[in-house]
Amino acid sequence: MASPSGTSSGSSSLQSCEEINLQHNMMEIRKRKRMLSNRESARRSRMRKQKHLDDLTAQVTHLRAENNHILTNINLVTQLYLNTESENSVLRAQISELNHRLLALNDIINCVRSKEINTASGFENVGGHGDYDDQMMMMIGGIDDDFLNPWNLIHVNQPIKASPDVFMY
Repeated sequence: MASPSGTSSGSSSLQSCEEINLQHNMMEIRKRKRMLSNRESARRSRMRKQKHLDDLTAQVTHLRAENNHILTNINLVTQLYLNTESENSVLRAQISELNHRLLALNDIINCVRSKEINTASGFENVGGHGDYDDQMMMMIGGIDDDFLNPWNLIHVNQPIKASPDVFMY
């Protein structure tokens, strides 16, 4: 005969199978949820990574453009500096030449004035340079004082030509 415990053990094994299936289904659902959550997290991570890569690419492009702009400015300033240095060299040469001319003209003026003083005082040929002084007086004889002013001389107003290539330090 059938014992009540036999029936109950059959129903309890059926119930435990159902519980196992239910637990198994719950685990599958959790597993699927976790997989979906992981996929979504991975997708967000890839999106963040792509955005970061895009930002870095844009930054590289911006920095390269800025670098090119700076290099262009450096080249321009360098060229201006070299031009200014060249111009300064030419101006220094002109100053040197003008100083040389001024000294020569002052020597001529002093020579003429000393000759005038010597002639007026009756002491010609003082210093033993009579021939030289006479030649100088013949060269500039009859010239008025306006001409003896070095700034009124014609050749002082003529430009001095010097090439910047000549003056390299």
